Amino acid sequence: MLSFFRRLTHSKVGVVITIGGLIVLALMFLLSDVTGVMGGAVSSANSGDSLASVGGQKISANDVRSRAQRELEAYRQQNPNVDMAQYVTGGGVDGVFNRLVDTISLEVFGHKQGMVISNRLVDGRIASIPQLQGPDGKFSQDAYDRALRQSHQTDAALRADMKQGMMAQLLVTPLQAENTPVPKSIAQIYAGLLLEKRHAQIAVIPSAALATGPAPSDADLAAYYKANAARYSVPERRTIRYANVSAKTLTDPVTVSDAEIAKAYQAQIANFRAVQRRTVTRVIVGDAAAANALAAKVKSGTPIDAAARAAGLEPATLKAAEKSAIAAQTSDAFADAVFAAAKGAVVGPVKGTLGYVVGRVDSFDDRGEVSLAAATQQLREQLTTQKKNDQLRKIHDALDDAISNHATFDQLVTRQKLTAETSPPVVASGADPAHPDAKVPPAAKAIVDAGFASQPGDAPQLVPIDADTFAVVSTAKVFPAAPPPLAAIHDAVAHDLTMERAAKAAGDVARKVVAQANAGTPLAKAVAATGLKLPPIQPLDKSRAELAAAQGGVPAPLALMFGMAAHSAKVIAAPGNNGWFVIWLDRIDRGNAANRPDIIAATQSDVGKAVGGEYVQQFVKAVRGTVKAKVDAAGLAKLKAAMLGQETTDQP
Repeated sequence: MLSFFRRLTHSKVGVVITIGGLIVLALMFLLSDVTGVMGGAVSSANSGDSLASVGGQKISANDVRSRAQRELEAYRQQNPNVDMAQYVTGGGVDGVFNRLVDTISLEVFGHKQGMVISNRLVDGRIASIPQLQGPDGKFSQDAYDRALRQSHQTDAALRADMKQGMMAQLLVTPLQAENTPVPKSIAQIYAGLLLEKRHAQIAVIPSAALATGPAPSDADLAAYYKANAARYSVPERRTIRYANVSAKTLTDPVTVSDAEIAKAYQAQIANFRAVQRRTVTRVIVGDAAAANALAAKVKSGTPIDAAARAAGLEPATLKAAEKSAIAAQTSDAFADAVFAAAKGAVVGPVKGTLGYVVGRVDSFDDRGEVSLAAATQQLREQLTTQKKNDQLRKIHDALDDAISNHATFDQLVTRQKLTAETSPPVVASGADPAHPDAKVPPAAKAIVDAGFASQPGDAPQLVPIDADTFAVVSTAKVFPAAPPPLAAIHDAVAHDLTMERAAKAAGDVARKVVAQANAGTPLAKAVAATGLKLPPIQPLDKSRAELAAAQGGVPAPLALMFGMAAHSAKVIAAPGNNGWFVIWLDRIDRGNAANRPDIIAATQSDVGKAVGGEYVQQFVKAVRGTVKAKVDAAGLAKLKAAMLGQETTDQP
């Protein structure tokens, strides 16, 4: 999960967001269904504490907290499983703080250079957002006001953020060249690294090869459980209140009169009149001679599709088409000929709009007139569905208006006489950890997604479920990620502690092997001296190019091998306390790309793409110094600690 945030801050997109992204995030918060999380438990930290000073402007802890909360909700649109703890430990708060410092620094610097972002420019950016436009395609003030309310933003705050972001974009965009030129001499050095190959040996010291010692005591388990609580944490859970509104729940009876059926019949008379239709395959040919040859070939028994393709032509089939439709795609004369021909007959050549048309009548699809009596049942069902949908639409509109007027979930349910339900504490997937085998109905997923996109106290949401059902949804309570009681996972904790002890013993053995190898003892001899029954030593031969092409990340032992000096040994732990790897690097074959212009050219491009981001980082660093930006690292750490404990810790 931490990599989710780290990938963002190290990617090209992350560079843009880190430097100029407040405008992007401001629009994201404004336009998404995120409703903000301005409520919640009061932190023990002073929300007014200043965390940074930039050109005389102060950045308060409350500024960082509120922006971080809104950004977390935006991230949850991409990954509903992200909770506050993961967001903070993954660098989310640091990212918000640094963006604030960077964008304000850039804004102050821009103003000193005489640059100004006009209100008119901001107006244009807001007006160009499709989600804020009305049915006429023009900017809708109502839609804008509604979006501000849902995101707990003010017009002034949003505009200030946008001006900062737009100023940052103006300053850094020229530095973000898509491919900054890199000298060939420099690219050749990096290209040579790709051709470098290393030859090593790897030994494995499995934890299972070591004795685990006596069974851990209750005190040992309690201490280990406390120290490793995060390992056993259940993901954030939420209880969600909802009320379904569907055609099945409508209490007002729906009746359809004979007069309404007769009126609908007349309005749709075109659907019930008798009609002649044909399915015909036609081919358009450029000249008369070729058309005659094609028609003769089809009449002799060759399928029209095969005959057309043999002549380099493409047939087309008009299915169950009326005469006017066939005429529109060919000609009136061809349509007349088709409807005068028998089933299976070959028609043409007939002069068409483009060249000559040859066709085959595949089938008759005539339909007789449908009387009112025969159409009554169909129309009754149609009108009944239409009336129910009208009722649902009125209820939906009434609920939407009430939400805009700050009605609560309970008020909505009471006014519309809905049946409210409350989910058990569920994770973002909709699963209930207390009943892991229970299947999550597809309809429940939309409700859960909405519940995880808002916070307790936010305005209720109207969530589509299927074609004739929607739900009123409100987040009731948040249970942050927390471990279950030790008694419930006693055996798992005991196993993990036992494995950790074995891994520690294996680590002692591995470090002893490394020390002996670095002192000159051959790796095989050092491994044999352990007296343990271990897997055989394996060769490890890889090039940097193979690592660069690896899918899903580079294994830690390989990464370590490319950070070692020749004729040396190092040790690294295997995942999951399963043991240790000992690596001995025999030799390094240096790469030389002098005769590989293809690799040099590719490297020039790759390095060039990275240079623009480096320019931006160095520029912003220089701007910070110029405007004398000062940050309070201790205050930021205090805020992060407070945010990690800000959500309710109640457990069901």
